[in-house]
Amino acid sequence: MNPMNNVPQQASAPSGSAVYFIFGATGDLARRKLFPALYSMFREGKLAENFAVIGLARRSRTNEQFRQDLYNSIEEFARYTAVDDTSWNQFANHFHYMSLNTNDVDGFVQLRVLADQLDEQYKVGGNRLFYLALAPELFGNVSFNLKSGGLLESKGWNRLVIEKPFGYDLASAEQLNEQIRQVFREDEVYRIDHYLGKEMVQNIEVLRFSNAFFEPLWNNKYIANIQITLSETVGVEERGGYYDHSGALRDMGQNHMLQMVTMMAMEPPSRLHPEDIRDEKVKVLRSLRTYSSDEEVQANVVRAQYASGSHKGKPLPAYRSEEAVPADSSTETYFAAKVFVDNFRWAGVPFYIRTGKRLPVKTTEVVVEFKNMPENVYFAKKTPLEPNLLVFRVNPNEGVYLKMNAKRPGSQWGIVPIAMDFCQSCEVGINTPEAYERLLYDASRGDSTYFTRWDEVALAWKFVDRIEQAWKAESSELHHYPAGSWGPTASHELLKRDGFKWWPVNGQLEGEVVWLSSVDGKESTN
Repeated sequence: MNPMNNVPQQASAPSGSAVYFIFGATGDLARRKLFPALYSMFREGKLAENFAVIGLARRSRTNEQFRQDLYNSIEEFARYTAVDDTSWNQFANHFHYMSLNTNDVDGFVQLRVLADQLDEQYKVGGNRLFYLALAPELFGNVSFNLKSGGLLESKGWNRLVIEKPFGYDLASAEQLNEQIRQVFREDEVYRIDHYLGKEMVQNIEVLRFSNAFFEPLWNNKYIANIQITLSETVGVEERGGYYDHSGALRDMGQNHMLQMVTMMAMEPPSRLHPEDIRDEKVKVLRSLRTYSSDEEVQANVVRAQYASGSHKGKPLPAYRSEEAVPADSSTETYFAAKVFVDNFRWAGVPFYIRTGKRLPVKTTEVVVEFKNMPENVYFAKKTPLEPNLLVFRVNPNEGVYLKMNAKRPGSQWGIVPIAMDFCQSCEVGINTPEAYERLLYDASRGDSTYFTRWDEVALAWKFVDRIEQAWKAESSELHHYPAGSWGPTASHELLKRDGFKWWPVNGQLEGEVVWLSSVDGKESTN
């Protein structure tokens, strides 16, 4: 356990007082993420003193049972422990439970009575945050019933927080958005992509725009390519039925992957205002080159599914052998693509993105490969030079490292890559907040910077739908890769034909590298 786990850290400003409505309060997301996030906010002074939480689900629960579930959640998943915490009762007594059928309007009328009582008891000023940890098809109906039940008539603000996936394609997303917009304004809707809450994803903007030796080089004159990898070691597990109707492209590409492309490619915003920042992300999505034909999709997008294999000596089944997956399924568990942002800054620079299940390591990394020195310069004639790399580690380790070339100690002309490494999550005493903590905190304060706006969602679906359309053609190829490998050969060929390769991830570099670490200040060679 982190030694700092019981040392509260005071926030600069607490969130606004509010009643938090957690729909799906007995579900996995609430237990693993939402309750621990609220407790961390409480311990660090980020949660206003005047707040209340109403847990909502079909299951029957008393307030005492619900608070015991809350305690179990904190003990298992939170960054702070509730053991010997004298303020635990102060926190837990703000939590209340109500059994609710989301199709029952009368139940929402009763919910309003409870909300009004808690609003008066805790003096929250009528502010209400509705978190729908529910299936997307319920979003519209719940929104209508919130309005019919009178829950949006309080004198404070109303905010709706919803999880991905937001639709199945552009048409379904538009229908869902239309339903929600009949009840909530766009500025009241907070669409969560939890990757935008991760420390190093948010740090990309800071590193780009606050360092004079990065921003002048952040263009097609100096950058050869950018690689974004989001790999998982797990298979579909018990989600086979759901996943087979989604696939890697819809599950990860439409949201996480394209959002990370926007963070890497966006222009500096004119102001540090949520709408100005999101405007720049939208410009990137508008500049994405749409594949004009099925043949162009085939040439630039690799679609694959894991076959049987092994990982660390453990045999792994094929996707088609997983529970609830059809034996003839053609759903992709992996995709890789070459993407272009056709604007002045990025014209000609390929963005290579890949994500998949049953890969060797669980990691999320962004590699910026700079253009190499000309081969006829003096040092390049003496020894082959490796390209400079800037790597953002997002998950599971958080940090950044820069690989450059330097003289090998003791040699006359020998050159060896060196890596200057900063591991943020490795630093002693750092108790890194979870993504949901940041996003809940932001939503409670009305900061929508790291939530996706409707036009972002629509443009991302437009790009993804073109690929899905091409994959329906009989000529579309589904590759296979052994579980536990780095994907199909076609994925590596995608880069090889451009003269590039996928760089190793998870802190691994090829060959001999001298590391200069910010953690212990020592040099090491691998």
